[in-house]
Amino acid sequence: MTYKAYTYQKPAIKRDHLRLGDPGPKGSEITVNSLFFEKGGRPWIGVMGEYHFSRDKKENWYRELCKMKAGGITIAATYVFWIYHEETEGVYDFSGDLDLRAFTEDCKKAGLYMLLRIGPWAHGECRNGGFPDWLIRKPFPLRDNNPDYLALARVWYTKVYEQVKGLFYKDGGPIIGIQIENELVDNSAHLLALKNLATEIGYDVPLYTVTGWNSRYGAKIPTEEVVPVFAAYAEAPWEQHTKKLPLSRHYVFDPMRNDAAVGMDIIGKSDDDGWRLPYEDYPFATCELGAGLPFSHHRRPVISGMDAYALSLVKLGSGNNLVGYYMYHGGTNRIGKHSTFQESRETGYPNDYAILNYDFHTALTQYGEAREQYRLLNLLHLFVNDFGDLLAPMVYQADEKQVPPEDTKSLRIAVRQNEAGGFVFINHYQRLQKLDDLPEVVIETDFVQFPPIAVTGKVAFILPFMLRFAGQTIRTATAQLLCSQGDTLFFAAIPGIPARYEIEGAGTFDGEQDKAITVGALSIVTVSWEKARFLRKLDREVCVGDGCDLYLSDGQVCMIGDGSFSYRKWEGGGFVSYNAERETVLVSLHAEPAEEPFTPPYESELQYGGSRKRTWKKLRVTTDKGFVTITDVYDVAQIYADGELVADNFYAGEDWRVPAALLYGKESYLVMSELRDDFYREF
Repeated sequence: MTYKAYTYQKPAIKRDHLRLGDPGPKGSEITVNSLFFEKGGRPWIGVMGEYHFSRDKKENWYRELCKMKAGGITIAATYVFWIYHEETEGVYDFSGDLDLRAFTEDCKKAGLYMLLRIGPWAHGECRNGGFPDWLIRKPFPLRDNNPDYLALARVWYTKVYEQVKGLFYKDGGPIIGIQIENELVDNSAHLLALKNLATEIGYDVPLYTVTGWNSRYGAKIPTEEVVPVFAAYAEAPWEQHTKKLPLSRHYVFDPMRNDAAVGMDIIGKSDDDGWRLPYEDYPFATCELGAGLPFSHHRRPVISGMDAYALSLVKLGSGNNLVGYYMYHGGTNRIGKHSTFQESRETGYPNDYAILNYDFHTALTQYGEAREQYRLLNLLHLFVNDFGDLLAPMVYQADEKQVPPEDTKSLRIAVRQNEAGGFVFINHYQRLQKLDDLPEVVIETDFVQFPPIAVTGKVAFILPFMLRFAGQTIRTATAQLLCSQGDTLFFAAIPGIPARYEIEGAGTFDGEQDKAITVGALSIVTVSWEKARFLRKLDREVCVGDGCDLYLSDGQVCMIGDGSFSYRKWEGGGFVSYNAERETVLVSLHAEPAEEPFTPPYESELQYGGSRKRTWKKLRVTTDKGFVTITDVYDVAQIYADGELVADNFYAGEDWRVPAALLYGKESYLVMSELRDDFYREF
């Protein structure tokens, strides 16, 4: 069957219509027009990953940021939770694991930009949305333009500013953006007042952002002062029931940015007050693509690598020009002097979350291990980082048939193109629903017709057409473009589709794994999909880990995990093998049944959903290195070491990985509450 995209229409682009901050050093200015972002006068797509410094140890920050960079992240985003830094009114703490300045400097050292989310209200599944308890007790409205609240917000903003002064982009620092507030959907005047507070204090960055969702017509924001950013999650652990949700619309191509919108065909021009967010004035930008999700006690959806990859690919194909993930790296909540810091029903919120565990089941775990999301999402990041200047100005074109998520028989396709060429996006994946195989698909664009391909199984991919590179034009390629090194292009062979390249004036070539096709100055290298999952661009050099996840730290090639590893680096027209000898870690976990040794200090977490029986085990590990795996089945599990809660988890059908260092040399116990069929689970 032949699929054709709509005919290309050149977009009108507005410039200089937003009042943002200092764009940065000459030659590297970051600016915004109505369609895309620019850096140094060239179109640019940033890749942003959320990682909360206060939910990890200071000693880990630089290493974990290096892992993020290796995974294709270019911007690290982080909340600054007010309650973490001023739990007691007037007593501020930016030391140790709360050292915001040190984290910012680590971002710069790792080669990442930074977007700072300064609140005052943050959410982030934090107690009171990040507000300190003492602030909640104040006798005036919060998140409001009353003088008392604004006075306290000014002090908070000032304290944060003092930590990062001199580290803004204009100063040569990494901070390119500030997010004001979060999820405030109906108070433009307050958002503007907060932005004005920030700029009066001294914050000065190229980008000021606010979240733009939660209304069919878009959040009410100061339209000329900020850039709205959007979200897309594959599931909703905050839904107040335990039933399966309808199939997600985020797996079909649609340029509507607002997660709350049902579809463009039913969106009115404005709400009852005449409000409509002028989407056409801003680039399509995201800050919360769900690379994972947290487990609430009553809903525990498990996000897979393909769930995250296909969702992000669909948004990219639908026009996304700032790829932002929440979370990209999991973390561990702190416990305060007066309370725990997680969101819970006890604090008036609708959900009970774990006391410590903010792993988010995302690309990098709370302890820094890699999940499949890390590998698959990097396939997109490699492409965006090397070819974002081509893609960013290209407009979204839908297939002539808009496919609903329930349609399992139709091809899900979109095209982004300009006057000269473009990219075809195909998604053959719907979370929790099998799609019918399509044995013969012919794709037709304004410029070319692709050879027939079979779209089968769980696949999602991007195909270039009329791609000009190294003096040649690739008319069509039936493999996914990854990245470049010099005059060499690297492609991933898509499962079930032979890799073929039609080069204008030279003919059609079959891709052979790891071997270069050479036409003039152009070389094309095809790697298998399996190997592409471990392909990284490290300091502009293409390296492929031999079944391992590579990253660069202090100029040294490292692997996520312990032990020796090997990899191949592209050098002089071929891959050269390298080996790195590292200590092999052997750790054993000994677990013995035990009588209850003490009343758990955080017993209430074990009783979520009603009174439950408890089972105890005494734990011992043989070293402080590596990880141990807990295979028990339970509802809620807690680990205490020398009487201190050091880890907890809600069971969702998977084994639990825990660092041996949490247990080593300590009297350690595992306590588990009884599992019942009283929460949403997928396996």
